[in-house]
Amino acid sequence: MKVLFLCNKSPWPSKEGGSMAMSQLIEGLVDTGHSVRVLAVNSEKFHANEKDVPKRHLNQINIEWIDLNLSVKIWPAFVHFISGKSYLVSRFVSKEFKNKLIQVLKEEHFDIVQLETLFMAPYIPVIRSYSNAKITLRLHNIEHLIWHRLFYQNMFSPKGIYFHHLFRTLKHYEQKVINDVDALLPITEEDAEFFRNHSKVLVKTIHYGINLPDLFEAEESENALFYIGAMNWMPNIEGIQWFLKNVWPTLNKKFPELKFYIAGREMPSWLMNLKMENVVVLGEVEDAREFVRSRRIAVVPLFSGSGIRIKIIESMSLGKAIVSTQRGAEGIEYENAKNIYIADTAEAFIQYISVLYTQPELAQEMGKSARRLVAEKHQSREIIRQLIGLYQEIL
Repeated sequence: MKVLFLCNKSPWPSKEGGSMAMSQLIEGLVDTGHSVRVLAVNSEKFHANEKDVPKRHLNQINIEWIDLNLSVKIWPAFVHFISGKSYLVSRFVSKEFKNKLIQVLKEEHFDIVQLETLFMAPYIPVIRSYSNAKITLRLHNIEHLIWHRLFYQNMFSPKGIYFHHLFRTLKHYEQKVINDVDALLPITEEDAEFFRNHSKVLVKTIHYGINLPDLFEAEESENALFYIGAMNWMPNIEGIQWFLKNVWPTLNKKFPELKFYIAGREMPSWLMNLKMENVVVLGEVEDAREFVRSRRIAVVPLFSGSGIRIKIIESMSLGKAIVSTQRGAEGIEYENAKNIYIADTAEAFIQYISVLYTQPELAQEMGKSARRLVAEKHQSREIIRQLIGLYQEIL
C-alpha cells in the first residue's frame, strides 16, 4: 500500500505530542512493509531537516519539508476577523505547498492520502483533482472546542472577543470539511463519538500507540514532581499558570524539600525567569524520556483541549505515578486511584500529590499499573493493525 502523509508540522524530531502521534503511524506503516511519502510544513515554531529523521527510517521514508511562515500577522488576522473566515486555517494555505503537492500527485499513485490535523484540509480539492486516492483526516483534537473553552475562560476580557471569533470560524470550517473526506480518524473514542454525531463519513478511533521500553523505572529516580509539555500550546500554559498559583504554594509550605521540575519546548520567558522556591524550569530537554525516568510523580493540570495527552501515555509507559485532571486524562481508559489519580481542584491535586510523595511504595505500584494499562491498550503494533484495516475497508 502507498500512503502520502500531509503534516502540519514535521513528524521528527518527535519531541511533542503532535509530532509523536504522526511519527508513530508513519514508522509503524514502514515497519510493516508499506510505502510512505511525507510532505510536512516547516515553520519557525517547529523546524526540521534530514538529521532529525531516525537513521533506520531515513532511507525508507521519502520526506520533504516546505517552509511556511506561521507567525501571526496583525493585518491578515484583522481581515479574517472582519470577513468571518478562519485565520487559524488560512495560515496553512501556501502556494509552495500546493505546487509541491500537485507535483508529487502527478509523479506517483497513492492508495491513501492522510491529512494530519484539520489544518491540512484546505488541500482536499487539490488531492481530488490530481489523484484517485482515498482521503483520511486524522483529528488530534476537536480543534474548535479548544478555542471554545478558552473563550469561556476569558469571556469577560478583551481577548475573549477574539477567542470567540477563532472558535466560531474554526467550528464552521471544521463542520464543512469533515464530510469532504473518506474517513475520519480521531485519536480518542470521546472525540470519535462527537464526529459520529456531526458527520456522514466513516469514523474510526486510532489511538496513539507506543513501543514499551524494556527499562521503565530508574532506581535512582528522585521523589519529585515533574511536568513536560510543549509550551507554545495555550492549554498547557494556562494549566501551569493555574498549578503554580493554586497548588504549588501550599505544597511547598507543606513539603519544603519537594521539588517541581518543568520541561518543554518553546518555554516562555516568564517561566524561564521564574523565581519560585524549589521550582526548576529547564526548558527543552535533550532526552525527554530520561527526564521522565529520573523523577517519580507526573502532574498534568490541563483544563482545556481535546484529544489524548501523549505525554501521559509516555509517562505511564515508564512506570510513573500521575495526577491529572479529567480533561488531561481524556481518551485514556484509566481507573481512578488504580493507574492514575484524577484531580479537578487544587485541593484534590494537593491531597493526591501528598499521598504519592509520602508513600513511595504506592507511587511505584500505581506506576506499574499504569504501564500495564499502556501494554493492554496502546501497543503500537495493534494500533497499526487497526489503521491498515481501516485503509483496506475504505479501499
